[in-house]
Amino acid sequence: MSYPKLDELVRTVARLRGPGGCAWDADQTHESLVQYLVEESYELVEALESGTRDDIIEELGDVLYQVLFHADLAAHTPGEEFDIEVVAERMTAKMVGRHPHVFGDAVAHTADDVVAVWDDLKAVEKPGRTSVLDGIPQGMPALALADKVIGRAQKVGVLDKDAEASVPLQSEDELGGLLLTIVESAKAQGLDAERALRGALRELQGEIREAEADDH
Repeated sequence: MSYPKLDELVRTVARLRGPGGCAWDADQTHESLVQYLVEESYELVEALESGTRDDIIEELGDVLYQVLFHADLAAHTPGEEFDIEVVAERMTAKMVGRHPHVFGDAVAHTADDVVAVWDDLKAVEKPGRTSVLDGIPQGMPALALADKVIGRAQKVGVLDKDAEASVPLQSEDELGGLLLTIVESAKAQGLDAERALRGALRELQGEIREAEADDH
């Protein structure tokens, strides 16, 4: 299967960044583009959650454009010199390698089985990682970071995965209302909910690293 429209977009990026193209595009760096990648990613999330078909198509295109832009920039940056083909090749190899139950002889019948296979493969791929926390981007929004860190805490036994919920909830609507109330209350008292959660997460991550050190 060929993708002529995708190839055309790749050529469009190259034209805009090349001689006689757009001066703004030509001036950009990986660092200057980060803000746009973050913004476009959030806009895609919004489209996926509440947008129309056309919204999703548009926002997927915007994120795709950011990927192609970074790849074209790298292709013309000394010391980097890779393009979208290299990115695609690396990703294909990664996905094939991460799915031996599809492309190889491994067996994984359930989603939990797949996660176990992934964990084993990551341990081989990233031998330099010494903590379950390694690889978690600390710049993530606090709530998303909390979800990641709590999952790792449960993995090493710092938190009990099977413990009864301390705040029973019936739905995400109820959860959303509760979170909004907490943030509203924090704001009314001059407190920063994002900073507070990050502080609690730093403490939890410290407990995780202490538990890992005790195990060794």
